[in-house]
Order: sequence, then C-alpha cells, then structure tokens
Amino acid sequence: MDNKKKIKALGLCSGGLDSMMAALVLREQGIDVCWVAFETPFFSGDKARKASINNGIPLIVKNITERYMPMLRNPPGGYGKNMNPCMDCHALMFRIAGEMMEETESDFLFSGEVMGQRPMSQNKNSLRYVEKNSGYDGYILRPLSAKVLPETPMERNGLVDREKLYGFSGRSRKPQMELAKKFGVMDYPSPAGGCLLTDGGYSRRLKDLFGHQGIVEIVEMELLSHGRHLRLDQHVKIIVGRNQMDNDNLQRLYRRDRDIMLKMKSMTGPLVLIPNGCGKEGIEQAAAICAGYSKAPAIMPVDVCVSGPEGPSEITVIPKKNIDIQDLLIL
Repeated sequence: MDNKKKIKALGLCSGGLDSMMAALVLREQGIDVCWVAFETPFFSGDKARKASINNGIPLIVKNITERYMPMLRNPPGGYGKNMNPCMDCHALMFRIAGEMMEETESDFLFSGEVMGQRPMSQNKNSLRYVEKNSGYDGYILRPLSAKVLPETPMERNGLVDREKLYGFSGRSRKPQMELAKKFGVMDYPSPAGGCLLTDGGYSRRLKDLFGHQGIVEIVEMELLSHGRHLRLDQHVKIIVGRNQMDNDNLQRLYRRDRDIMLKMKSMTGPLVLIPNGCGKEGIEQAAAICAGYSKAPAIMPVDVCVSGPEGPSEITVIPKKNIDIQDLLIL
C-alpha cells in the first residue's frame, strides 16, 4: 500500500476566473486543493461560494473585519487610486491563510494572481511585497504566472511540477478563458471589481467617516453604500434616501437606540437618517433638507416626523433648496 502523504494546497479564492483556474491547474497535478474566502463589509464570499459548488472544491469562508480595520486605517504600503490598500490587503489575507495551514493540513498557499494584470498591485514588486509582508515567504505559489516569476521552494522540492504551470502575464483574460474551455468551465463571473474600496464615491464617504470618528461600527460602513451623504458639521452627518431602495435600506439599518430617522408627515419624500443622533439644531437642519428633497412647495412650512431614542415627535420647517446644500454633500 502507498502511504505517501498527498500534497495539499490552500488557496485564496475570490470566486473569479483566475481563482478557479489556479485551483484546477493544481488539482490536475493530483494536488488536493481547498479554498478560503475572506469577508469584510467591503467584499463578500458569495462568488467564492458559487465557485466552490460549481467546481467541487471545499471552501472555508472567514470574516476578518476585526483584523482588517486597523490595517485599512493605516496601510504600510499605502492606498491605490481610492481607499483600496491592495498590497497590504493581500498580505493580510495570506498571513491569515498561512495561520490556517496547520489546521487544514496544507503544504503551501496559492492564489489566482496574474503578473501584470493590475499594473499597481500585481507587478513583480507588489507580488514580492505581499510575500515578504505576509509572514509566509516561500509558501506562496501563483500557478497562472509561475513561469514568469522566480521558482518557489514548492517547485524545487517536487511538491509541484513547474512544467505543468503557466506563464500568463498582462491584462488580457484570453489565456485564462482558453484554459477554462480546457477544463470545461463555462460559468464564471465578469472581471468587474467586487471590492467597495475601489469605488470612488464609497471611498470618499469612508474617508470622511474615518476623519470624523475614531470608532466605526460595521453598520455605519454598510450605510456608506446607500443614499446621499451630507456632512452638517464635525459631529453630524445625515443620509438622504434617493429612491425606495435607499429608503428601505436606511430603515433596515436604523438603530432605534441611537440614530434619528426623519420622514415627511403627509407627502412623498425621502427617509433621512442621522447616525448616532444630534441636537435640536441638527435635527431642524436635517428636517429642512428632508423637506427640500420631497414634493413639498419650496416656501410653504411642512411637517416632518422625527423618530429616535427619545420617542416620536414632529417638527415644522421651511424646505431647504437643494442648491443651498451642495457644499454639504460628501461627493
């Protein structure tokens, strides 16, 4: 009987085409592959869950928000175009995956990264930065670009056959798509980014939030995806629903014990949320803005309903025209 231990690899999985191909390339060599997908308020493991089911590859989904936030506030490698700390994000993911190697009985780590696919975060220097700062230098394999990268210990030691790896580079996905045909994989997502931190609008709102609050809760980061955000002063921000979907989400995320919610009493208008509440002057200003975005006549006093920790009440205000609040918008 052959008692030789089967080689096992733990891969980072986004659920995209590259993640899938990297795992299937290794599995074709007889390597036992497993995936880990990480979740934070900025990205989810939903695509990875689908990829796991479609390709029959075991998946572990792990929420890393608690460890992610300190890095996000002060990434050693800095940010990309927006609030995306891609290099330090990948280093942290590999560090956590490396800590999981023993419990998963894995011999090394891998990912679907392709050299040159993203000019800033997937060039040789960036890939090397990730390895050095992960704490698991020498344990990371990138099967799709292995032949254009330095040989890894896994290849030198015979755990992986380098000749059966690939040398993809650049931004074109055609080589990966051809490889997908070879493996019979037809269902994979488009390359659209799944990380909110790469979105300019979301990043500006997050930067504002970090600039005004030391402690930020998960629900407050989720709120950044909904509505118009206006900064009234150093301590008060409001969120104005733009449509029914926004209104529904603001209602869902409303914390009755600390937030204040405003809505028009007798006419169509937005919901307005004041996270963590505010004083009378802030409520009056928010109510006037709420009325300004409603169908209320521009110069007629209107009633706005107020809900919050102190119970329901009403306030009468003159609608504030949208043109008068442009400088308050967090664009």
